Amino acid sequence: MGKCHPCPSLKSLSSRIGGMLCNYGSSSKYKKLDSKLERKMIEMKGSASGQSNFKSIDSIILRFPQFREGLRNLRGVFKQYDEDSNGTIDREELNRCLEKLQLHFTKEEVEDLFHSCDIDGSEGIQFNEFIVLLCLIYLLMKPSSSPDNTLKMHSLQLEATFDTIVEAFLFLDKNGDGKLNKKDVMKALNEASPWERSPARVTRTRFKEMDWDKNGKVSFREFLFAFINWVGIESDEELPDSGT
Repeated sequence: MGKCHPCPSLKSLSSRIGGMLCNYGSSSKYKKLDSKLERKMIEMKGSASGQSNFKSIDSIILRFPQFREGLRNLRGVFKQYDEDSNGTIDREELNRCLEKLQLHFTKEEVEDLFHSCDIDGSEGIQFNEFIVLLCLIYLLMKPSSSPDNTLKMHSLQLEATFDTIVEAFLFLDKNGDGKLNKKDVMKALNEASPWERSPARVTRTRFKEMDWDKNGKVSFREFLFAFINWVGIESDEELPDSGT
């Protein structure tokens, strides 16, 4: 029989973050940013020409240790901008962070980013939220035509990690509309070898854990928060490197 690599901790994550995010994820204040991300994903899907390093959901899961290592390197960057060392980055600290990164956003754009990443409404960006924020900025600033208009992460490993996360989303976005639906996810989970097909129950559960606002669609922002929690940057106990 072929091997199957189930994704650990998904059930526990559903109750822990899904309930929290459904309170905030449906807000209309996210729509503008999510629309920008959707258009960016459509553009990137078109330029990918069907090429992907991922052949199945298991091939994504097997990369989790590399994802975890790459994202954890941001801890030092987070501490640098958390100037009062209280474990969160407030608006003033975020503005100074963007200035140091030589990124120029309007006040409204900064507010959109802040609220879109402050998923628990604490008025502060925590570490996992900071990762999402940087990834969203990196994606939005990724050049379409001008190579000078981009965010330099000063880390090839981090840029590669963000690019690979985007590639994982594009792999799941089968119809290329910039968002995920249940049909997309089911097709991605079941297009591997026959012995790796996932039961419908598993497919529904995994989709539910991404669709926090329960509108039947998953934006890249929603996917990114779920993905980072699945990878388990905070604790190796949540997501061991190898399953049993």
